Amino acid sequence: MNIVASKEIEKILPQLAARPYPQVIKYMGSKARIIDFVIEGLNNADTGGAICDLFSGAASLAGSAGHLRPFIVNDIQAYSRVIARSYLHRLSDQAASISGDGICKLAHSIVARKKKHIPTAAHYPETTTLEKFNQIEFANRELINYKYDDKYHLFLKNYSGTWWSAEQCAWIDALREVCDELLEMEKINEGDHCILLTCVMHAMAYCGQGTGHYAQYRDAKTKSSMLDINIYRQKSVEAYFSKKFESIKTWNRRHVTGNTRHQFFALDYLDALKKIPKESLVYADPPYAFVHYSRFYHAIETFVLYDYPSLQIKGGKVVKGRYRDARHQSPFSIRSQVVGAFESLFEGVSESSSNLVLSYSNAALLDLPTMIELAHETLGATYFVEALTVDHQHMTMGRRADRMRDVEEALLIARRKKRF
Repeated sequence: MNIVASKEIEKILPQLAARPYPQVIKYMGSKARIIDFVIEGLNNADTGGAICDLFSGAASLAGSAGHLRPFIVNDIQAYSRVIARSYLHRLSDQAASISGDGICKLAHSIVARKKKHIPTAAHYPETTTLEKFNQIEFANRELINYKYDDKYHLFLKNYSGTWWSAEQCAWIDALREVCDELLEMEKINEGDHCILLTCVMHAMAYCGQGTGHYAQYRDAKTKSSMLDINIYRQKSVEAYFSKKFESIKTWNRRHVTGNTRHQFFALDYLDALKKIPKESLVYADPPYAFVHYSRFYHAIETFVLYDYPSLQIKGGKVVKGRYRDARHQSPFSIRSQVVGAFESLFEGVSESSSNLVLSYSNAALLDLPTMIELAHETLGATYFVEALTVDHQHMTMGRRADRMRDVEEALLIARRKKRF
Protein backbone atom coordinates (compact mmCIF):
# COMPACT_ATOMS: atom_id res chain seq x y z
CA MET A 1 0.00 0.00 0.00
CA ASN A 2 1.45 3.36 -1.03
CA ILE A 3 0.70 6.63 0.70
CA VAL A 4 1.82 9.09 -1.93
CA ALA A 5 3.14 12.49 -0.87
CA SER A 6 1.22 15.40 -2.31
CA LYS A 7 4.47 17.00 -3.51
CA GLU A 8 4.44 14.56 -6.43
CA ILE A 9 1.80 16.72 -8.13
CA GLU A 10 2.90 20.23 -8.98
CA LYS A 11 0.63 22.90 -7.53
CA ILE A 12 -0.36 25.64 -9.95
CA LEU A 13 -3.56 26.79 -8.22
CA PRO A 14 -3.59 29.69 -5.77
CA GLN A 15 -3.69 28.57 -2.16
CA LEU A 16 -7.05 28.52 -0.40
CA ALA A 17 -7.04 30.47 2.87
CA ALA A 18 -9.58 30.68 5.69
CA ARG A 19 -11.46 33.81 6.69
CA PRO A 20 -12.73 34.51 10.21
CA TYR A 21 -16.42 33.76 10.61
CA PRO A 22 -18.99 33.81 13.44
CA GLN A 23 -20.07 30.44 14.83
CA VAL A 24 -23.77 30.27 15.56
CA ILE A 25 -24.54 27.03 17.43
CA LYS A 26 -22.73 24.54 19.63
CA TYR A 27 -21.98 21.47 17.53
CA MET A 28 -20.36 18.11 18.22
CA GLY A 29 -17.48 17.29 15.93
CA SER A 30 -17.24 20.81 14.57
CA LYS A 31 -14.08 21.42 12.57
CA ALA A 32 -13.91 25.07 13.61
CA ARG A 33 -10.88 24.44 15.83
CA ILE A 34 -8.89 22.70 13.11
CA ILE A 35 -10.24 24.53 10.07
CA ASP A 36 -6.73 25.55 8.96
CA PHE A 37 -5.78 21.87 8.91
CA VAL A 38 -8.86 21.06 6.83
CA ILE A 39 -8.04 23.82 4.35
CA GLU A 40 -4.45 22.53 4.17
CA GLY A 41 -5.96 19.25 3.03
CA LEU A 42 -8.17 21.01 0.48
CA ASN A 43 -5.10 22.72 -0.95
CA ASN A 44 -3.49 19.30 -1.37
CA ALA A 45 -6.41 18.12 -3.50
CA ASP A 46 -7.70 21.32 -5.12
CA THR A 47 -9.11 20.94 -8.60
CA GLY A 48 -9.96 24.59 -9.15
CA GLY A 49 -13.61 23.58 -9.46
CA ALA A 50 -16.57 23.84 -7.12
CA ILE A 51 -16.15 22.84 -3.48
CA CYS A 52 -18.76 20.36 -2.29
CA ASP A 53 -19.22 20.04 1.48
CA LEU A 54 -21.00 16.70 1.54
CA PHE A 55 -21.88 16.54 5.26
CA SER A 56 -21.92 20.21 6.12
CA GLY A 57 -23.21 20.03 9.70
CA ALA A 58 -22.76 23.45 11.31
CA ALA A 59 -21.33 24.73 8.00
CA SER A 60 -17.88 25.66 9.34
CA LEU A 61 -16.32 25.10 5.92
CA ALA A 62 -18.80 27.45 4.24
CA GLY A 63 -18.10 29.99 6.97
CA SER A 64 -14.34 29.81 6.60
CA ALA A 65 -13.95 29.24 2.84
CA GLY A 66 -17.25 30.29 1.25
CA HIS A 67 -15.66 33.34 -0.34
CA LEU A 68 -13.16 31.35 -2.37
CA ARG A 69 -15.16 29.27 -4.82
CA PRO A 70 -18.70 28.26 -5.81
CA PHE A 71 -19.94 26.09 -2.94
CA ILE A 72 -22.25 23.09 -2.96
CA VAL A 73 -23.57 22.65 0.56
CA ASN A 74 -25.26 19.37 1.45
CA ASP A 75 -26.48 17.62 4.56
CA ILE A 76 -29.40 15.27 5.15
CA GLN A 77 -30.42 17.57 8.02
CA ALA A 78 -32.28 20.69 6.82
CA TYR A 79 -30.86 22.97 9.53
CA SER A 80 -27.40 22.67 7.98
CA ARG A 81 -28.50 24.21 4.70
CA VAL A 82 -30.15 27.07 6.60
CA ILE A 83 -27.01 27.83 8.63
CA ALA A 84 -24.85 27.74 5.51
CA ARG A 85 -26.94 30.49 3.94
CA SER A 86 -25.76 32.79 6.74
CA TYR A 87 -22.23 32.43 5.38
CA LEU A 88 -22.92 32.32 1.66
CA HIS A 89 -25.97 34.53 1.06
CA ARG A 90 -25.46 38.28 1.12
CA LEU A 91 -28.14 39.88 3.25
CA SER A 92 -30.39 42.06 1.10
CA ASP A 93 -30.48 45.84 1.55
CA GLN A 94 -34.07 45.55 2.67
CA ALA A 95 -33.28 42.97 5.35
CA ALA A 96 -30.17 44.86 6.46
CA SER A 97 -32.35 47.87 7.20
CA ILE A 98 -34.28 45.86 9.81
CA SER A 99 -32.84 45.74 13.32
CA GLY A 100 -32.88 42.80 15.68
CA ASP A 101 -34.77 44.90 18.18
CA GLY A 102 -37.27 45.79 15.47
CA ILE A 103 -37.98 42.12 14.80
CA CYS A 104 -38.36 41.47 18.53
CA LYS A 105 -40.84 44.34 18.81
CA LEU A 106 -42.97 42.63 16.19
CA ALA A 107 -42.77 39.43 18.24
CA HIS A 108 -43.73 41.08 21.55
CA SER A 109 -47.47 41.19 20.90
CA ILE A 110 -47.40 37.58 19.72
CA VAL A 111 -45.58 36.50 22.88
CA ALA A 112 -48.07 38.42 25.01
CA ARG A 113 -50.89 36.48 23.36
CA LYS A 114 -49.11 33.15 23.85
CA LYS A 115 -48.46 33.85 27.53
CA LYS A 116 -52.19 33.50 28.10
CA HIS A 117 -51.65 29.76 27.64
CA ILE A 118 -48.95 29.67 30.35
CA PRO A 119 -50.37 29.19 33.86
CA THR A 120 -48.94 31.18 36.76
CA ALA A 121 -47.64 27.93 38.24
CA ALA A 122 -45.29 27.55 35.24
CA HIS A 123 -43.32 30.78 35.78
CA TYR A 124 -39.76 30.54 37.09
CA PRO A 125 -38.68 32.89 39.89
CA GLU A 126 -34.98 33.75 40.23
CA THR A 127 -34.80 31.87 43.55
CA THR A 128 -36.90 29.00 44.86
CA THR A 129 -36.65 25.63 46.62
CA LEU A 130 -35.82 22.38 44.84
CA GLU A 131 -39.30 21.01 45.51
CA LYS A 132 -41.00 24.14 44.17
CA PHE A 133 -38.70 24.25 41.15
CA ASN A 134 -39.68 20.72 40.13
CA GLN A 135 -43.34 21.61 40.50
CA ILE A 136 -42.74 24.48 38.07
CA GLU A 137 -40.93 22.14 35.68
CA PHE A 138 -43.89 19.76 35.78
CA ALA A 139 -46.35 22.60 35.10
CA ASN A 140 -44.29 23.58 32.05
CA ARG A 141 -44.19 20.03 30.68
CA GLU A 142 -47.92 19.64 31.12
CA LEU A 143 -48.43 22.19 28.33
CA ILE A 144 -47.92 19.31 25.88
CA ASN A 145 -51.49 18.28 26.77
CA TYR A 146 -52.98 21.73 26.12
CA LYS A 147 -55.12 22.44 23.03
CA TYR A 148 -53.95 25.43 20.97
CA ASP A 149 -55.90 27.38 18.38
CA ASP A 150 -53.13 29.35 16.66
CA LYS A 151 -50.75 28.12 13.96
CA TYR A 152 -47.43 28.83 15.70
CA HIS A 153 -47.46 26.82 18.92
CA LEU A 154 -45.07 23.96 18.13
CA PHE A 155 -42.41 24.72 20.75
CA LEU A 156 -44.78 25.98 23.42
CA LYS A 157 -46.64 22.66 23.23
CA ASN A 158 -43.83 20.15 22.68
CA TYR A 159 -40.79 21.62 24.44
CA SER A 160 -41.92 23.69 27.44
CA GLY A 161 -40.02 22.60 30.55
CA THR A 162 -37.47 20.59 28.57
CA TRP A 163 -34.47 22.53 27.26
CA TRP A 164 -36.45 25.76 27.47
CA SER A 165 -39.11 27.29 29.67
CA ALA A 166 -42.61 27.87 28.34
CA GLU A 167 -41.88 31.59 28.00
CA GLN A 168 -38.70 30.87 26.04
CA CYS A 169 -40.68 28.50 23.81
CA ALA A 170 -43.28 31.24 23.27
CA TRP A 171 -40.47 33.47 22.01
CA ILE A 172 -39.11 30.75 19.72
CA ASP A 173 -42.56 30.29 18.16
CA ALA A 174 -43.17 34.05 17.93
CA LEU A 175 -39.85 34.77 16.24
CA ARG A 176 -40.56 32.01 13.73
CA GLU A 177 -43.96 33.55 13.04
CA VAL A 178 -42.45 37.02 12.47
CA CYS A 179 -39.72 35.63 10.18
CA ASP A 180 -42.31 33.77 8.11
CA GLU A 181 -44.55 36.84 7.87
CA LEU A 182 -41.66 39.02 6.69
CA LEU A 183 -40.94 36.45 3.97
CA GLU A 184 -44.58 36.18 2.92
CA MET A 185 -44.87 39.98 2.71
CA GLU A 186 -41.66 40.01 0.58
CA LYS A 187 -39.89 42.30 3.01
CA ILE A 188 -37.08 39.74 3.05
CA ASN A 189 -36.04 37.02 0.62
CA GLU A 190 -35.46 33.31 1.21
CA GLY A 191 -31.76 33.74 2.01
CA ASP A 192 -32.53 36.54 4.48
CA HIS A 193 -35.13 34.27 6.07
CA CYS A 194 -32.46 31.58 6.59
CA ILE A 195 -30.19 34.08 8.32
CA LEU A 196 -32.98 35.08 10.70
CA LEU A 197 -33.77 31.44 11.47
CA THR A 198 -30.08 30.83 12.16
CA CYS A 199 -30.11 33.62 14.73
CA VAL A 200 -33.10 31.97 16.44
CA MET A 201 -31.17 28.67 16.49
CA HIS A 202 -28.29 30.54 18.11
CA ALA A 203 -30.62 31.83 20.83
CA MET A 204 -32.00 28.31 21.31
CA ALA A 205 -28.47 26.93 21.77
CA TYR A 206 -27.37 29.49 24.33
CA CYS A 207 -30.62 29.68 26.29
CA GLY A 208 -31.20 25.93 26.37
CA GLN A 209 -30.38 24.15 29.65
CA GLY A 210 -28.53 21.26 28.00
CA THR A 211 -24.90 20.95 26.95
CA GLY A 212 -25.52 22.31 23.46
CA HIS A 213 -27.25 19.29 21.94
CA TYR A 214 -30.78 17.99 22.42
CA ALA A 215 -30.42 14.29 23.15
CA GLN A 216 -31.65 14.62 26.75
CA TYR A 217 -32.51 17.62 28.88
CA ARG A 218 -31.37 17.67 32.50
CA ASP A 219 -33.56 17.05 35.55
CA ALA A 220 -33.16 19.07 38.73
CA LYS A 221 -32.19 16.25 41.08
CA THR A 222 -30.09 18.33 43.44
CA LYS A 223 -29.99 21.94 44.57
CA SER A 224 -26.80 22.42 42.56
CA SER A 225 -28.36 21.13 39.31
CA MET A 226 -31.48 23.20 39.98
CA LEU A 227 -29.42 26.38 40.34
CA ASP A 228 -27.57 25.65 37.10
CA ILE A 229 -30.74 24.86 35.16
CA ASN A 230 -32.44 27.99 36.47
CA ILE A 231 -29.59 30.13 35.14
CA TYR A 232 -30.70 29.09 31.67
CA ARG A 233 -34.40 29.41 32.47
CA GLN A 234 -33.75 33.10 33.19
CA LYS A 235 -31.95 33.77 29.88
CA SER A 236 -33.66 35.91 27.23
CA VAL A 237 -34.26 34.39 23.80
CA GLU A 238 -35.13 37.88 22.64
CA ALA A 239 -31.77 39.33 23.72
CA TYR A 240 -29.67 36.50 22.27
CA PHE A 241 -31.52 36.66 18.97
CA SER A 242 -31.24 40.43 18.61
CA LYS A 243 -27.54 40.58 19.50
CA LYS A 244 -26.66 37.74 17.13
CA PHE A 245 -28.60 39.21 14.23
CA GLU A 246 -26.77 42.52 14.57
CA SER A 247 -23.36 40.80 14.66
CA ILE A 248 -24.21 38.46 11.75
CA LYS A 249 -25.49 41.42 9.76
CA THR A 250 -22.22 43.33 10.25
CA TRP A 251 -20.06 40.32 9.35
CA ASN A 252 -22.25 39.29 6.43
CA ARG A 253 -22.29 42.69 4.73
CA ARG A 254 -18.53 42.95 5.11
CA HIS A 255 -17.48 39.48 4.02
CA VAL A 256 -20.19 37.96 1.79
CA THR A 257 -20.53 38.87 -1.87
CA GLY A 258 -23.56 38.48 -4.08
CA ASN A 259 -22.30 35.18 -5.53
CA THR A 260 -25.36 33.35 -6.84
CA ARG A 261 -23.51 30.23 -7.98
CA HIS A 262 -23.76 28.49 -4.61
CA GLN A 263 -26.11 25.51 -4.33
CA PHE A 264 -27.84 24.18 -1.22
CA PHE A 265 -29.07 20.59 -0.88
CA ALA A 266 -30.64 18.54 1.91
CA LEU A 267 -30.02 15.15 0.32
CA ASP A 268 -28.60 11.76 1.09
CA TYR A 269 -24.87 11.92 0.33
CA LEU A 270 -25.17 9.54 -2.65
CA ASP A 271 -27.89 11.66 -4.26
CA ALA A 272 -25.82 14.79 -3.70
CA LEU A 273 -22.77 13.21 -5.37
CA LYS A 274 -24.86 12.62 -8.49
CA LYS A 275 -25.55 16.36 -8.74
CA ILE A 276 -22.05 17.78 -8.40
CA PRO A 277 -20.13 19.02 -11.47
CA LYS A 278 -17.27 17.01 -12.92
CA GLU A 279 -13.88 17.57 -11.29
CA SER A 280 -15.24 19.08 -8.11
CA LEU A 281 -13.39 19.13 -4.81
CA VAL A 282 -15.40 17.07 -2.33
CA TYR A 283 -14.98 17.53 1.41
CA ALA A 284 -16.60 14.77 3.45
CA ASP A 285 -16.96 14.78 7.22
CA PRO A 286 -19.36 11.91 7.97
CA PRO A 287 -20.37 10.93 11.52
CA TYR A 288 -17.43 9.58 13.55
CA ALA A 289 -19.07 6.76 15.42
CA PHE A 290 -22.41 5.36 16.57
CA VAL A 291 -23.85 8.82 17.30
CA HIS A 292 -26.82 9.78 15.12
CA TYR A 293 -26.92 13.55 14.67
CA SER A 294 -30.65 13.37 14.03
CA ARG A 295 -31.01 12.46 17.70
CA PHE A 296 -28.67 15.11 19.03
CA TYR A 297 -30.03 17.97 16.92
CA HIS A 298 -33.65 17.00 16.37
CA ALA A 299 -34.93 20.17 18.07
CA ILE A 300 -33.32 22.59 15.61
CA GLU A 301 -34.32 20.30 12.74
CA THR A 302 -37.90 20.57 13.96
CA PHE A 303 -37.56 24.34 14.29
CA VAL A 304 -36.36 24.67 10.69
CA LEU A 305 -38.99 22.30 9.27
CA TYR A 306 -41.68 23.55 11.65
CA ASP A 307 -43.81 20.61 10.63
CA TYR A 308 -45.45 19.50 13.89
CA PRO A 309 -43.93 16.00 13.74
CA SER A 310 -45.22 12.97 15.59
CA LEU A 311 -43.07 12.42 18.67
CA GLN A 312 -41.46 9.10 19.51
CA ILE A 313 -43.60 6.99 21.87
CA LYS A 314 -42.28 4.32 24.23
CA GLY A 315 -44.41 2.45 26.71
CA GLY A 316 -47.40 4.54 25.72
CA LYS A 317 -45.65 7.79 26.64
CA VAL A 318 -43.74 10.45 24.73
CA VAL A 319 -40.04 9.76 25.33
CA LYS A 320 -38.15 12.22 27.50
CA GLY A 321 -36.05 13.53 24.62
CA ARG A 322 -39.19 14.54 22.68
CA TYR A 323 -37.58 13.07 19.55
CA ARG A 324 -39.16 13.19 16.13
CA ASP A 325 -40.72 9.79 15.41
CA ALA A 326 -39.06 9.63 11.98
CA ARG A 327 -35.34 10.41 12.12
CA HIS A 328 -32.49 9.76 9.70
CA GLN A 329 -30.13 6.94 10.66
CA SER A 330 -26.72 7.34 9.05
CA PRO A 331 -25.07 4.19 7.64
CA PHE A 332 -21.72 5.68 8.71
CA SER A 333 -22.88 5.24 12.31
CA ILE A 334 -24.00 1.61 11.95
CA ARG A 335 -21.22 -0.96 12.24
CA SER A 336 -22.80 -3.42 9.80
CA GLN A 337 -23.22 -0.72 7.13
CA VAL A 338 -20.17 1.51 7.52
CA VAL A 339 -17.88 -0.31 5.05
CA GLY A 340 -20.50 -0.24 2.31
CA ALA A 341 -21.21 3.43 3.03
CA PHE A 342 -17.59 4.38 2.46
CA GLU A 343 -17.31 2.23 -0.65
CA SER A 344 -20.34 4.05 -2.08
CA LEU A 345 -18.82 7.39 -1.12
CA PHE A 346 -15.56 6.60 -2.92
CA GLU A 347 -17.45 5.33 -5.96
CA GLY A 348 -19.56 8.49 -6.14
CA VAL A 349 -16.46 10.67 -6.02
CA SER A 350 -14.79 8.62 -8.74
CA GLU A 351 -17.85 8.75 -11.03
CA SER A 352 -17.69 12.55 -11.06
CA SER A 353 -13.90 12.54 -11.58
CA SER A 354 -13.62 14.63 -8.42
CA ASN A 355 -10.96 14.80 -5.75
CA LEU A 356 -11.75 13.98 -2.13
CA VAL A 357 -10.69 15.24 1.27
CA LEU A 358 -12.21 13.01 3.95
CA SER A 359 -12.15 13.99 7.63
CA TYR A 360 -12.04 11.15 10.07
CA SER A 361 -10.63 10.31 13.51
CA ASN A 362 -9.43 7.37 15.54
CA ALA A 363 -12.78 7.50 17.36
CA ALA A 364 -14.42 6.18 14.21
CA LEU A 365 -15.98 2.78 13.57
CA LEU A 366 -13.21 2.11 11.04
CA ASP A 367 -9.54 2.70 11.84
CA LEU A 368 -7.40 4.84 9.53
CA PRO A 369 -5.34 2.01 7.93
CA THR A 370 -8.57 0.20 7.03
CA MET A 371 -9.98 3.42 5.59
CA ILE A 372 -6.91 3.97 3.43
CA GLU A 373 -6.93 0.37 2.20
CA LEU A 374 -10.63 0.64 1.36
CA ALA A 375 -9.98 3.86 -0.58
CA HIS A 376 -7.20 2.20 -2.56
CA GLU A 377 -9.34 -0.82 -3.41
CA THR A 378 -12.40 1.22 -4.41
CA LEU A 379 -10.77 4.12 -6.25
CA GLY A 380 -8.18 1.97 -8.00
CA ALA A 381 -5.03 2.98 -9.84
CA THR A 382 -6.45 6.27 -11.18
CA TYR A 383 -6.14 7.96 -7.76
CA PHE A 384 -3.28 8.87 -5.46
CA VAL A 385 -4.21 8.34 -1.79
CA GLU A 386 -2.49 9.87 1.22
CA ALA A 387 -3.26 10.77 4.83
CA LEU A 388 -2.50 13.82 6.94
CA THR A 389 -2.94 13.73 10.72
CA VAL A 390 -2.93 16.18 13.59
CA ASP A 391 -3.42 15.68 17.32
CA HIS A 392 -5.96 17.89 19.01
CA GLN A 393 -8.60 17.93 21.71
CA HIS A 394 -12.01 16.71 20.62
CA MET A 395 -15.06 18.14 22.42
CA THR A 396 -17.55 15.45 23.46
CA MET A 397 -20.24 18.00 24.49
CA GLY A 398 -20.71 16.14 27.78
CA ARG A 399 -20.66 17.26 31.40
CA ARG A 400 -18.26 14.57 32.57
CA ALA A 401 -14.62 14.62 33.53
CA ASP A 402 -13.68 13.49 30.01
CA ARG A 403 -15.48 16.36 28.25
CA MET A 404 -12.31 16.81 26.20
CA ARG A 405 -10.76 13.69 24.73
CA ASP A 406 -7.47 13.26 22.91
CA VAL A 407 -8.13 12.08 19.38
CA GLU A 408 -6.04 11.95 16.26
CA GLU A 409 -7.72 13.87 13.49
CA ALA A 410 -6.93 12.65 10.01
CA LEU A 411 -7.54 13.77 6.47
CA LEU A 412 -7.66 11.06 3.85
CA ILE A 413 -6.84 12.75 0.55
CA ALA A 414 -7.65 11.11 -2.78
CA ARG A 415 -6.47 12.93 -5.92
CA ARG A 416 -7.19 11.82 -9.43
CA LYS A 417 -4.00 11.26 -11.44
CA LYS A 418 -3.44 13.73 -14.21
CA ARG A 419 -3.37 12.46 -17.76
CA PHE A 420 -0.60 13.78 -19.98
